[in-house]
Amino acid sequence: MKRTITVVFMALLVSLTSFAAVNLDYESPIVNVVEIAAPGVVNIEVTRASAVKIDPFTQYFFERFFGLKIPEYQTKGLGSGFIFHEDGYVLTNYHVVEKAKQITVTLSNGKKYDAELIGGDEDLDLAIIKLNTNEKMHVLELGDSDKVKIGEWVIAIGNPLGLQNTVTVGVISATNRTITKPEGTGSYYGLLQTDASINPGNSGGPLLNIHGEVIGINTAIAVDPQLGNVNIGFAIPINVAKRFALSVMELGTFQRGYLGVRIQDITEDLKKSLGLKVDYGAYVVHVEPGSAAEKSGIQPQDVIIEFDGNKIESSNDLSSLVATYPAGAEVEVVVDRFGERLTFKIKLEGQLVVKSQEYFGIRVRNITEEDRKTYNIKKDLQGVIVEEIVDNKYVLGLKVGDVITEVAVNGVYHDIKNVDDWEKIASSVEKNSYVALIVYRSNVRYVIQFFYR
Repeated sequence: MKRTITVVFMALLVSLTSFAAVNLDYESPIVNVVEIAAPGVVNIEVTRASAVKIDPFTQYFFERFFGLKIPEYQTKGLGSGFIFHEDGYVLTNYHVVEKAKQITVTLSNGKKYDAELIGGDEDLDLAIIKLNTNEKMHVLELGDSDKVKIGEWVIAIGNPLGLQNTVTVGVISATNRTITKPEGTGSYYGLLQTDASINPGNSGGPLLNIHGEVIGINTAIAVDPQLGNVNIGFAIPINVAKRFALSVMELGTFQRGYLGVRIQDITEDLKKSLGLKVDYGAYVVHVEPGSAAEKSGIQPQDVIIEFDGNKIESSNDLSSLVATYPAGAEVEVVVDRFGERLTFKIKLEGQLVVKSQEYFGIRVRNITEEDRKTYNIKKDLQGVIVEEIVDNKYVLGLKVGDVITEVAVNGVYHDIKNVDDWEKIASSVEKNSYVALIVYRSNVRYVIQFFYR
């Protein structure tokens, strides 16, 4: 009996063992992607120097009478990136390396290199850094984000919370997403949405398709005030990064292309009243004289329905898309002119931006249409936009992107509508004057006041 039980038990064990493993010869394609891509993904550590924020009058007192400079303190930041050129060029997010005093890059094999910023764009949130080495590096292949489909598998590799070469998997949940930037300084446009887990430290890392090609740069996450990270991530399409990288590698900077049209959405009322033949696209209200659009033959009342092969559903689609192209780029634009389809070949130009000299430690310039989109500036708000803060001795609290609409000097108010107005008033302010800048940020009014010495 005991022998019979043993035999039955052994037979059962053999039977169970035979069902314990399935797909023995199967290997997930994700494993192959990680093995190919991981050596080209890097960890980026930056050191920043930040000044202690104190009252500007106190700062002036210590500097003027004691010769003491306000001390700085160092902060550390972490992010990710990937090598796209064998000479050690790395793509990442601008916010990862912004204001970095020192950049250190660590490869997956543990080797460390110092790096320098080659070029960056705050609005696109893209940057290129270069490793200080003559070694040839492992390069990631770049895909075509225009061909990405909702539902396809994607793999994110990065360094969330400093955990180097972490791999997460998901799908493309949506495309062409628009979200507000964390500090409310503008918006991201045309993003890829994914449920592959992305966390702080993943910024700048690659989002890969199942073929191991980079289709996006992991950039942002959705955060619910009560639930925290809700596992919704966003990536900048790689085609946007390609255009940026080509411009920076050739010119050392990224100058946005400018089409030269004022546009609006098409509503049912607009369509019926003007007799338009389409209910989508960007309706051309005005064409700037001498612009690329005028030179090509685009006219007011045209409806732009396609830009460089991309369908245009709304005015926002066109504005955000044009902003990702550098000056000099050649594109095809399709318009509907009361039912007639016309195609124009256009070479985008750079927009001339009038800047001011430095006054009160800041530089300003005239507001562009792109500024209004980026910084949420109302169309009827006139003034100058703060482009650079050289020294916050007088203007503590002011931010890049703020709009100055008035300047008050010793109780006398002056309207500021453009750089000429600003230059005229700012250059005339005498020493020992009480000055106030009337500022709008996200259409909320602020006052920055100081005593000009």
